[in-house]
Amino acid sequence: MQETLLVVNAGSSSIKFQLFEIAEHGRLDLELKGQLEGIGTRPHLEAEDASGRAVADDAYEPGAIGDVAAALDRLEGWMVAQLGGRRPIAIGHRVVHGGPDLAAPVRIDPATLAELEALVPLAPLHQPNNLAPIKVIAERYPDIVQVACFDTAFHRGHPEVAERFAIPDALYREGVRRYGFHGLSYEYVSERLRELAPELAEGRVVICHLGSGASMCAVHAGRSVESTMGFTALDGLPMGTRCGQLDPGVVLYLLQQKGLDAGAIERILYRESGLEGLSGISNDMRDLEASEAPGAKLAIDYFVYRIVREVGALASAMGGIDGVVFTGGIGEHSSLIRARVVEGLSWLGAVLDEPANRGHRTMISAPSSALGLLVVPTNEELMIARHTLRLVRG
Repeated sequence: MQETLLVVNAGSSSIKFQLFEIAEHGRLDLELKGQLEGIGTRPHLEAEDASGRAVADDAYEPGAIGDVAAALDRLEGWMVAQLGGRRPIAIGHRVVHGGPDLAAPVRIDPATLAELEALVPLAPLHQPNNLAPIKVIAERYPDIVQVACFDTAFHRGHPEVAERFAIPDALYREGVRRYGFHGLSYEYVSERLRELAPELAEGRVVICHLGSGASMCAVHAGRSVESTMGFTALDGLPMGTRCGQLDPGVVLYLLQQKGLDAGAIERILYRESGLEGLSGISNDMRDLEASEAPGAKLAIDYFVYRIVREVGALASAMGGIDGVVFTGGIGEHSSLIRARVVEGLSWLGAVLDEPANRGHRTMISAPSSALGLLVVPTNEELMIARHTLRLVRG
């Protein structure tokens, strides 16, 4: 019977999953992928097989799946039926925060789980959701190996000067520092770049992970040098509903002058800002591109402006730049945003191959371009699966 490996990416109201078959020589072949969303409200399970054929599209009564434990119950029953009783040999999890010490994927045991629990204050909106299925699975199936893969790990080699804030040293020592996120995406794209453009992969590249969550990373010879995200996933670029870089004085103003409490400020910065706050229309770039409203234009202009600005900053951290790679939902699918960004980088000698860009090809730089310009779809789940298999196989 063929062995399988499961990857779980749990959020506040959804569980995304991918099931891989372990083929010969450790090759990982996708068998199933899907998500159970609307947990606690209107649950909906959708899944497809490796060919893209739908194998599930099930809506449940409102409230029928009230929490992560109930969601795992439903997923387990469905998956057992799909796999004829087979159980995965291991489960890999995306965990947003590994803190200052966890710089590589780890096998989860009680001590590791306690360490990850202690990091909840550093990522209060993400970490508890990431850990919830780990706890449930550990209780029900203690014999199944579970592995945590961290969004922060890829950035742990940054020099201290890049990791610091100019605040009292005691705060740095207790963990208030720049961590960087989306590391699993950057790691996958960096590895893929070695296959697509080996010479460029050994150079200085800015990878733009543009989606509902957005950040950018300076990568030199496959290693992270600097990132736009810092202490939390709020920093850097504007996102779907998150503000991006913000003067901390704004938070003081909201506290002292507007009388808002921490919960209200958190809601503004995480859920009411970004593209949605700027446009007043939507947090979805597709809606904004289709709109002629002034707010939509402002949101797009601001998004592009910040990307172009950050390319300059990240290039300076590497002492130069050889290429720009676009990934993430917007980066992979919006030819308009790519074209606008490349236009803003013309001062660096970037020249777009417009037909290639419109055709969503991998290489979108013109022969005359001083920078290599690529579109590389990310695959965080496959990266997690690879890490998990390495740990399981020793």
